[in-house]
Amino acid sequence: MFGGSYQLLPQRDSSSQKTPGLFVDSHSFSQPSYSKGLSFDYIPKISANDFTDASQGWLSWICNLIVIFLVYICTFITFPVTGWFVLKTAPNYQRIVVFRLGRVRPPKGPGIVLVLPLIDQWQRVDLRTRAFNIPPCQVTTRDGGMLLVGADIQFRIWNPVLSVVSVQDLNASTRMTAQNALTHSLAKKTVREIQTERVKLEEYLGMDINEMTHPWGLEVDRVELTFGSLLKGPEEAAPLAAPPPVPSAPGLDGLTGSLQQLAMHFLSHSGSSQPQQRDSLTMANELSTESRAAVAAPVSVEELLRGVQTHLSETLVQQVGACFQFEISSADGQQRQYYLDLSQGSGAAGPGALCREPDVTLSTSDCDLVDMFQGRLRPLAAYTSGRLRVQGDIKVAMKLEELIKQLKK
Repeated sequence: MFGGSYQLLPQRDSSSQKTPGLFVDSHSFSQPSYSKGLSFDYIPKISANDFTDASQGWLSWICNLIVIFLVYICTFITFPVTGWFVLKTAPNYQRIVVFRLGRVRPPKGPGIVLVLPLIDQWQRVDLRTRAFNIPPCQVTTRDGGMLLVGADIQFRIWNPVLSVVSVQDLNASTRMTAQNALTHSLAKKTVREIQTERVKLEEYLGMDINEMTHPWGLEVDRVELTFGSLLKGPEEAAPLAAPPPVPSAPGLDGLTGSLQQLAMHFLSHSGSSQPQQRDSLTMANELSTESRAAVAAPVSVEELLRGVQTHLSETLVQQVGACFQFEISSADGQQRQYYLDLSQGSGAAGPGALCREPDVTLSTSDCDLVDMFQGRLRPLAAYTSGRLRVQGDIKVAMKLEELIKQLKK
């Protein structure tokens, strides 16, 4: 009942991993020992189920046998009394790690476990899957963007002895390791890659954390990324002759997350939208008629603002329910602020700043703003090319499509 060989817990086959992590060597998963190169000389060969200690001399071995024999005799002589102290019960989801005279023993349990008094120190280890949350932290991407990213991580202990003897505070060390792996991994990606390759990043991040925590007897089962607000858009690239092509509706299958929703909203009427008229003015003939020039010439932001005010209504406020701040830059280098409050009443719009914190802040030029509200510039193309910067929740920014639809009518 009290003896018997200890069997290792079932663990995931690491050879099934086909793709390495972001900074994990693919050959490291094929090594039989995960503690290679680490100074764990005080730990026996636990991975091979060998708890013999070669550092113990023959004199120390004889003294240990004598002390253990005497304690066994005293325990069984006074068993009716000592039984309340030496017998422990371990359920199926727990193991008891015992240190006898300071030396680690094979883990015991489940069932009734005999712990000798005076010479045994023991600790319970929970083998059930646990989870913790990494709060959203600021990550600077490879293209200069800045966003808040957190994670929900599930892990379990596969070796109770390693979890006790390898690290002092397992929970704190795992949290710090996971947070460092999260920031270092995402710093090598762009904002677009983070938003579109979520599943792949979660898989690679789990492999990276496992590589560092496996010598501690811990294995990560699942990693789920949580995206917060976009604090800063990617840095503007060099000016191009034409904006980058926008993916068509059938090609949206490869996109995931908020970017897919943004594309679906902005591309719903892409078939009827016209190419940019502002870019085509540079190629127009000087002999074009006066009426055609009047139609193609963009209006000012103030005129657009007056047109927006005529479309404000309680129905629109119920559909949007958010307030927006516009940071507009003109060709002469001036910066102007405009607000659009669709959170209460019949809505309000005008120049200046909001009296409270806006839900979304949009930064663009005056010409691009007019083109987007008049349908000559696709918001997705402006966002991916860096001409439109969004600070806040992208899903809230997509609600402006309701106002753009009314202006098109």
